[in-house]
Amino acid sequence: MRTLADLEGTWTVDLRPDLTSEPYTKPMVLKVDADKKVTGSFYESEILDGRASAAKNRVCVAFKTTDGSGLYQSSGCLVGDEVVGQTWSEERQFLLAWTAVRAR
Repeated sequence: MRTLADLEGTWTVDLRPDLTSEPYTKPMVLKVDADKKVTGSFYESEILDGRASAAKNRVCVAFKTTDGSGLYQSSGCLVGDEVVGQTWSEERQFLLAWTAVRAR
């Protein structure tokens, strides 16, 4: 059974808009404390207000980041050896699906 500890570590996030695009990756670093608070970074920005959950046979994370122009809300769940996620920017009016694998 998966636990919140399985989210921890450094991940390489595939941010391509579609599978035929040139590779475009950024790091994601996740740390989950005993209160399920998530810290670390995503797309080279500090994670804000992050939380993790392990319920209903799913291990998931959700957090906010900012690039100075607005907030980005991201979430993802472990699926096999990947995190399958999405990032939404209300200011930029986009939703981007992404996947992440453990950094090597």
